[in-house]
Amino acid sequence: MMSTEQPSLPVPVLLPLPQPSTPNESLPDDLLLSCFARVSRLYYPTLSLICLYVCFQYYNGIHGPNTRWFTLCRKPDQSFSKKKKKKKKSSGYVFATLQIPNYPPVRSSNLVAVGSNIYNVGGSIYNAPLSKVSVLDCRCHTCREGPSMQVERYWSAVNVLDEKIYVAGGCKEYNSSKWMEVFDPKTQSWEHVLSPLRERCGSHVWRSAVLDEEIYMYGTWGVAYKPNANRWKALEEVCLELGWLENPDCVIDNILYCYSESHGIRWYDSRIRYWIRLKGLDGLLPMFAKSGYVKLENYGGKMAFLWDKYLPSSGDKEIWCAVIALQRRNFEEMWGKVEWLDAVLTVPFSYEFVSALVATV
Repeated sequence: MMSTEQPSLPVPVLLPLPQPSTPNESLPDDLLLSCFARVSRLYYPTLSLICLYVCFQYYNGIHGPNTRWFTLCRKPDQSFSKKKKKKKKSSGYVFATLQIPNYPPVRSSNLVAVGSNIYNVGGSIYNAPLSKVSVLDCRCHTCREGPSMQVERYWSAVNVLDEKIYVAGGCKEYNSSKWMEVFDPKTQSWEHVLSPLRERCGSHVWRSAVLDEEIYMYGTWGVAYKPNANRWKALEEVCLELGWLENPDCVIDNILYCYSESHGIRWYDSRIRYWIRLKGLDGLLPMFAKSGYVKLENYGGKMAFLWDKYLPSSGDKEIWCAVIALQRRNFEEMWGKVEWLDAVLTVPFSYEFVSALVATV
């Protein structure tokens, strides 16, 4: 019988990411703590380290889906190499394998990051909805079980707003009291959210994002919920829906971006309710759309753009990543600049690209 065991992936030798310069050792600890305590909360993200994670899933015979996680790291400095042959300059980054055994099955819409944790909310086993929640701790790369939802859900929308996790749809009985619930990581508790417009959206939410402190959700029709005001509204922005659905997306600095093969990377101008093409990238990115999956993610105010590419010579997939700096030059122009672009990982062809997320560690 042919073995269904997946080939093991090589684990690259990595150097630790560069750390900020150490403080003056002559300063007393009490004085240093006093200085750090006066730093505004607005600068906390700057003082933290953001890490990019990617998730893949493959099927191993009758055992169901298997999940693999990788994180972006620095390559070793190979400037000491004695090889005279010149090679294309590397970005210096590579995805490294995380050893997380028995991680549960995932869907891209079920994964969200809050601080240093990545939450896998709900989902299904053999199409049976689940209420389970698993938590990946990105500081120590361990997985634990979190508090279960109050309702079993599948094909739900999961979003983060003000460090709380909102889950909508995906349940069999979607009355106004069960259609949405919210999880507070600080209290480790779930609460139902009364949803008067749930019938407009329907049971399944196909697309969702947080914009202007509102959770935009599209199912049968679009709705938006603003938790701070406990206010619901029907969405009538047809242009937003048509340009957004079925395309990979991300939100950066309160602007929604999406990618399609025909239009490239676009951003949505809510002021004029129109999708506009991101400028400055013509000819700088390779033709990747037809090769496989594309993922977009907010990478500390920049865009992490990832895609997979089939390698006929080996039958594997090559994962590419581009980090794009964004600049708004006027009301109707958004420009992108590729800071680096490189192949960062090779996986077997059976690996399905599920998601890309950023956590703070």
